[in-house]
Amino acid sequence: MNYLHDGLLKIGFDKGEFFGIRTLPISEIESKIEKYISNLQEFNAKFDLVNTDDHDEIVIKHILDSLSAVPELCREISERFSKTTDDFVIADIGSGAGLPGIPLSIVLPSFNFLLVERMTKRCAFLENCRALLGLENVKIEENQAERIEQKRFDLCVFRAFRPLEKKMTKVLLRILKDGGFLAAYKARSEKITEEMQSLPSVPKYKVLSLTVPFLTENSADEERERNLVVIEKN
Repeated sequence: MNYLHDGLLKIGFDKGEFFGIRTLPISEIESKIEKYISNLQEFNAKFDLVNTDDHDEIVIKHILDSLSAVPELCREISERFSKTTDDFVIADIGSGAGLPGIPLSIVLPSFNFLLVERMTKRCAFLENCRALLGLENVKIEENQAERIEQKRFDLCVFRAFRPLEKKMTKVLLRILKDGGFLAAYKARSEKITEEMQSLPSVPKYKVLSLTVPFLTENSADEERERNLVVIEKN
């Protein structure tokens, strides 16, 4: 089975767009993603990027997991912004191996992406990926979220991030432009509720259920549950 091809079809990338936002043709997505996976496998041990070198595991647990949110992200963008401009920027905070930023930037070529990572060696890996894949819509910044200037991004995404708490939530909302939003890849909805209710001031948010092909579909395993938490800047 070709998990990448079949997974992209299950998410809907064969349509070429979500809510009026175009996506890269599926054949080009596959080509770039395969190059990215090869690069991950080559440098994984040296840079401690992901927890497996198995191709299909990377596809399911990292690539399709990252891309499962694209329909919902496109829906939110189309509903919140009447039109996007050249200075519309999506930031991947704590990008690490480039997840979800690189897969998202591949499939959504009309948006600008900034991958923010604090570790120098991982930034070097991300720069290599950007050059190898010809991602002209991507920039890399070695930085920490706490040091980023205010009101810089329209959308911040993050995956495998530490639990939301008062200080980090404040930092992430501060670096958003007015009208922007956060999109956090999270697991169990029960855990999300606990995190959000523990904040001194609960922001306006919603939890969107995600289906990750070959991971969450047809599974009642709570450990495989995936959600996207959309948090508005008040």
